Amino acid sequence: MPIIVTLDAALAHRKIKAKALAAKVGITEQNMSLLRTGKVRGVRFSTLEKICEILECKPGDILDFMPAGQDEDQADKS
Repeated sequence: MPIIVTLDAALAHRKIKAKALAAKVGITEQNMSLLRTGKVRGVRFSTLEKICEILECKPGDILDFMPAGQDEDQADKS
């Protein structure tokens, strides 16, 4: 998958639990779990906006792009 969700790192850095973030954003814990694991096909801009507002970050802080054919080890080195 070319889009990598790094939300877990942002949550750990800010010491916020996913359950608390889900409640503040207004989505279910199940949907937050799916988002954190990258198992969603899309995310609403309004949801992304709320997450960024709460975590005081930019979308690029919780999402990353990895070109097809490149593995995660190569992406970390660039």
